[in-house]
Amino acid sequence: MRRYGFLFQEICSRDNLYKAHCNARKGKTNRTEVKAVDDDLNWCISVIQEMLLTETHEVSEYTVFKKHDGNKTREIYKLPYFPDRIIQWAILQVIGKYFDKRFIYDTYSSIKGRGIHFGVQRVKNSLKDRENTKYCLKMDVRKYYPSIDQSILKQKLWQLFKDIALLDLLFTIINSTKYGVPIGNYLSQYFANYYLSDYDHWMKERHREKYYHRYMDDVCILHKNKNRLHYLRRETNWYWKEKLNLEMKANWQIFPVANRGIDFLGYRFYHDKTMLRKRIKTKMKKKINRKNKPSYRGWLKWCDCCKLSEIYLRE
Repeated sequence: MRRYGFLFQEICSRDNLYKAHCNARKGKTNRTEVKAVDDDLNWCISVIQEMLLTETHEVSEYTVFKKHDGNKTREIYKLPYFPDRIIQWAILQVIGKYFDKRFIYDTYSSIKGRGIHFGVQRVKNSLKDRENTKYCLKMDVRKYYPSIDQSILKQKLWQLFKDIALLDLLFTIINSTKYGVPIGNYLSQYFANYYLSDYDHWMKERHREKYYHRYMDDVCILHKNKNRLHYLRRETNWYWKEKLNLEMKANWQIFPVANRGIDFLGYRFYHDKTMLRKRIKTKMKKKINRKNKPSYRGWLKWCDCCKLSEIYLRE
């Protein structure tokens, strides 16, 4: 694998830091902490640049709160806007493209231009081959973000970057929590996606699985042979445990696509139709009469739900 260097100075440049502030503040311009930076932007940029160049930046204290989503409860870690979120944006603006080079075509999280709806189209294309997509293997990692092994993650980053100052900065951010990577950090989603990238290549290149799809730790593999999927499940269990120190969630499933459909990326996929996931549809119906309701047009565009679309557009 090629290692990349001479990136730290680019991260520290004033132009990059200004751009990081512009990106980090999108949708947050009315927040007090953002306004405070806007009011004295040159000074704030100078302080951040000095922190980085003298390698004195320390991650601020997190604000931790719990977020409930259906039957899941997650701990969310929030950092101050200044300097932490600006710094993380500055880092990703420079190194993000090198992460992207390691990602296979069929992984969809934290990649510009390859989000959920790109993944939806890829799954639909796979299902056009009915003969070879009769069965589906669905599996994911138990408590993925908190379970990421920091030592293994650092080793993987060292294999990608040779810029010592950059690595020190990344390791400082990783070391800001006792274990895993914190949900809520801007960098965490890239770390988490990159952590499984070697597994993607192992599945595609060694096992030559044509219909393999991953969104973060949520994996979907399609095949005509159910026994083959059982074998891949055992292989994945070994790889995750031995190579990544991860535990597969016990609710993995192998099932016929025609009977149940594939619950993935917020939709339920069949060979001849795509439906909106029930939980998202329920949320949408609850919020549809709110004055400031969120837009669901993007979700509705990619599924077969004419009646639901008519109700939404009418409201």
